[in-house]
Order: sequence, then structure tokens, then C-alpha cells
Amino acid sequence: MLSLRRFLVQKLAKHRDIHVSPEEVLITSGSGQAIELINEILLEEGDTVIVEGYSFAGALTYLRRREINIIGIELDQDGLRMDRLEMALEELRSKGIRPKYIYTIPTLQNPTGTVMTMERRHELLRLSQEYGVPIFEDECYTVLIFEGEYENAIRSLDDSNRVLHMGSFSKTLGPGVRLGYAVAPWDIMSRLLSRKNDAGTGVMDQLIVGDYFSNHYEEHIQTVRSGLRRKLDALTAALREHFGPTVEFEVPRGGMFLWVKLPSGVDSRGLVEPALREGIAFNPGPDWSANPEDATNYIRLCFALPSEAEIWEGVQKMAEVFRF
Repeated sequence: MLSLRRFLVQKLAKHRDIHVSPEEVLITSGSGQAIELINEILLEEGDTVIVEGYSFAGALTYLRRREINIIGIELDQDGLRMDRLEMALEELRSKGIRPKYIYTIPTLQNPTGTVMTMERRHELLRLSQEYGVPIFEDECYTVLIFEGEYENAIRSLDDSNRVLHMGSFSKTLGPGVRLGYAVAPWDIMSRLLSRKNDAGTGVMDQLIVGDYFSNHYEEHIQTVRSGLRRKLDALTAALREHFGPTVEFEVPRGGMFLWVKLPSGVDSRGLVEPALREGIAFNPGPDWSANPEDATNYIRLCFALPSEAEIWEGVQKMAEVFRF
């Protein structure tokens, strides 16, 4: 719907300094469809894609289904490590391989919650241009930063149309709202439109979201941030009380998930079923890693849905199941 795309154009300009026309915005049935449409027009079996070492499980699954060669690059507290990225790009160039894109979640990275520094965003653009590899920027969680200024979107720093940009309404309005969006130059957008051969993204959802957000966006986002901040505080306090120093985590600046390191030697995959029997659900680390064996002792905890009381109760039960 044009009304929703117009709202997005205004939102992107105001909050992300991205200036585009409605014709450069595609509404999708969730961010997952945006990722798959990009993959469909850019990738073929055997191609190479660069991702962050820990990354969105859905994106990794899509790539594996297409039998794509996935190169994971190490993260630290400031996001994707540019020195490691440059080394990987140079090694691939020496083999005659040019990756089809670099997929990054620069702000409130999923699952680690890190935020890429501005210095690294500029460096990523430089490397993208030097090696001829476009950037695929996933900004599903950016507006969930609790306070302070956002770092600029990478797309806003790009003068050469090398950055594909995507986001979602599911994280801000509700998971049942399967609406996402992609921003791309017309040469890419025209191909995306030709491949979007579903029955069409829900018109009623678009009308409702467009109308509601056009009138209540700022108020709604502040309410969501406040609620998530209280839940994160509850989660970190409960983990400290029930697990003490046996688990490690960095408190993120926002978002709805926490990346938790368990003791060395623990395989989180073996804890999934015992936890489910007690009504506890978590994401095992290997599902969120380009190299699954590098993340066996990690778990991802999403705190968006449960109440603060349920978070405390759930962490207590989880400690009883894990028994470190």
C-alpha cells in the first residue's frame, strides 16, 4: 500500500537519515521474505556470502538450503571486525572468488546485541567498494535502542547504491504482524518485484499499520522500549541470582534478546528437551552461528513475550534444569 510506503519513507528519513522515494521501498510478508527475495535474485548454488560469525538463524538457514558457501567473520563488542573481514576478502580474491554480499546486522546485532561503531561502518563501506561486494544491511531491531542516539544506518552513508537495506514491523508492533520491507535501487527493486509472486502482502495489515503508525509511532515505540528495558533488567538480575558467575553476558543497549555464554564444555543442544519439559524455551547457540561448533556453549534468550514475573520464574526453573 502506498500509504505504508509513504510512512516508511518519512520514518527512514527522520530516524535513519535514509532518503528514498516510495518506489524504492518494497513491503514484504515479514523480514524473512525480504531476505529470501534478495537471495533469489542474487544467489545461485555454490556462491559465497559473508556473514557475521554469530548471525540471525533464519538467514543462515536460508543460505544453507541454497547450498551457499558461508564465510563467518568474528565479532567483538564493537561489532563486525574489519581486520578479519579484510583478510577474508583478500583471501577470497586470491582464489578468484567475489562474494555476492556481506550480510550484517549492525545495530543491536542478532544474537549478540552489539552495535557496530561509526568508524567500522565507514570502513565496511570502503571495503565494499574496494572489493566490489555489496552490503546487505538488516535493521530489524534498531528502533529498540533504549536511549541515546542511534548510529547512522550504513545505507545513509552510502553514495554509490552499494547497500541493500531491510527492516521489520514485527519487532515493534507485534510478531503476528508479518510485515517487513526492503529498500533497494530500481535495478534491484524491479527484479524483486518480478519475483514477489505470492498472493500479496496482507492489505488489511498494511492499512492498519500505516494508519496507526502515522498517528502514534513515537508514543508506541517509547512504550515498547520501556517495557523491554524492564524485562531485560529482570532477566539479567535473575541470571545473576540463580546462575552467579557460571554464565557470562554483555548487557545490550536495547533489543529483545540476550546472548549468554555457558561454562566451557556444555552443549546447549542437549539441554533443549529437558528445558521444554519444564516449560522453558531458549535458542541453542549453534543455530545462530556460521560455524555451529563454535557456539555450543551459548544460548539466546528472548525476553519480549513473558512478563517480568514469568522471567524470574523461568530463569529459576532453567537453573534447576541446567544444574551447572
